[in-house]
Amino acid sequence: MTATRKNRVRVAAVQPRGFPFDSARAVERVCAGVAEAAAAGAELIVFPEAFVGGYPWGLAFGTAVGGRKPAGRRTFGRYRDAAVSVPGPETERIAEAARSAGAYVAVGVVERDAPHAPGTLFCTLLYFSPEGELAGLHRKLKPTAAERLIWGEGDGSTLPVIDAPFGKVGGLICWENYMPLARMAMYGKGVEIYLAPTADARGRWQATLRHIALEGRCFVVGCNQFVTKEHYPADLEILDETAEWPDPLCPGGTAIYDPLGQPVAGPLLGEPGILYADLDMDEIARGKFDFDVTGHYARPDVFRLTVDEAPLSSLTVANSRAESRRNVPE
Repeated sequence: MTATRKNRVRVAAVQPRGFPFDSARAVERVCAGVAEAAAAGAELIVFPEAFVGGYPWGLAFGTAVGGRKPAGRRTFGRYRDAAVSVPGPETERIAEAARSAGAYVAVGVVERDAPHAPGTLFCTLLYFSPEGELAGLHRKLKPTAAERLIWGEGDGSTLPVIDAPFGKVGGLICWENYMPLARMAMYGKGVEIYLAPTADARGRWQATLRHIALEGRCFVVGCNQFVTKEHYPADLEILDETAEWPDPLCPGGTAIYDPLGQPVAGPLLGEPGILYADLDMDEIARGKFDFDVTGHYARPDVFRLTVDEAPLSSLTVANSRAESRRNVPE
């Protein structure tokens, strides 16, 4: 915890219209949203899952079990072109927007060129500090269902909790939040404002957000985007794959919950917008009076969680001769 604790903070959850396959316009919307929310007093500003790069609702990229179509490969190439490098020009622009606003900013991006896997895309949540620095990065641990066609898996090295003057900020992306041990890792790190950017607009997702708030006795910021079929590029080769999908493809559902699972703002449905909430951080301690998942409700004598935070790589370089010499008895 930082030396001076602020007991109140205004947060903003931005529900923008979608810009799939158009990272330049998405970054422009992030910068404009940061400025707008900061002007309204927000010190923590949150954007949805995969907003920069785009969440491709309804697209199968020409795949079937046992086959891939050339049009799908070309579309994936276009999707990769819309992804961003971290760091890179897009992240530098967002960092400058955070610095100008003097706010913490969390943004979901599609990441490419990761140092350990440059040929793989990741669904990534980036944290920026008010000083304009990249303060943290989380790669989605388990892409859901068909997301596995386009995104790789993150590892335990990217599970940050950011220590801000008003509290500890961290979270998981979309259906990672159905992984009990992943949630427990966040609780164990003391998360107080839990971010849950998502692409799930169904009503049952609100029950998930409420459950996390109750279980973790933390504030929960769920953030989604508003996307229609018209937001896709008109010349997208596989656009016909969305024919049977409803429109809008994603109506939103951005919402904020308090540590007792009560709604503070939202859910926002059917339009873009920004939700604001003034959080009383003292509510967290009061909420733990009767339930503290890592405190008096924990049973470390029975249950223990081990989190491997080492970065994983498919390549380990060893000097075999040196190893052999070390293994020779003297």
